[in-house]
Amino acid sequence: MPLNIDLISDFVCPWCYIGKVRLANAIESLRTELPALEVRINWLPYFLNPNTPKSGEPYRAYLEAKFGGPREVDALHAQVAEAGELDGVHFDFDRIAVRPNTMLAHRLTYRLQAQGARPERIRALTDALFEAHFEQGKNIGDAEVLADIAAVCGENRETTLAWLATDEDAAAVRRMANQVQKQGISGVPFFIINRKLAVSGAQSSSALGAAILQALN
Repeated sequence: MPLNIDLISDFVCPWCYIGKVRLANAIESLRTELPALEVRINWLPYFLNPNTPKSGEPYRAYLEAKFGGPREVDALHAQVAEAGELDGVHFDFDRIAVRPNTMLAHRLTYRLQAQGARPERIRALTDALFEAHFEQGKNIGDAEVLADIAAVCGENRETTLAWLATDEDAAAVRRMANQVQKQGISGVPFFIINRKLAVSGAQSSSALGAAILQALN
């Protein structure tokens, strides 16, 4: 039974990380009653801040300017961390120094999908990107960091590093991000299930599971 999900996301969005985990949990629960479920997740790029410099920008200063100050950021982080803990996601915001430009991370994900990589390899990469940023405080806008992540996920490090130094697939990623915005999607995560049903936000695993069942029927 085929299940195709377009997942619109950005790797610096904490709710996207939570949403990804909740989706995985929903799918895992459904497999008990639908063992023949064949899942394909198509990652589509979204840029929370398309004007982020290529080298990134100071993480805390950016958030304080956006949300109104230190107290507001602390409250936001506490809310996100509490939500994440319930799903086994452990945020370590204090380790994050740089808010990265995510173009390279989106390009890397696009490349793996375009090459027809198996779902588990794409999942390993996207898991690693979120974990690197939110749990390890790594700069996922840095090509060296991304090459290391790719190598852990089974890619050739030097080949990946050389590819990241080019602009290959950048135009395709920008085009997809523009198409997402033209569809009126202005917040992430956003799920499109079997091209029938749209779900906005990091909904609970049970809500996502119910939406999937509805789209399958």
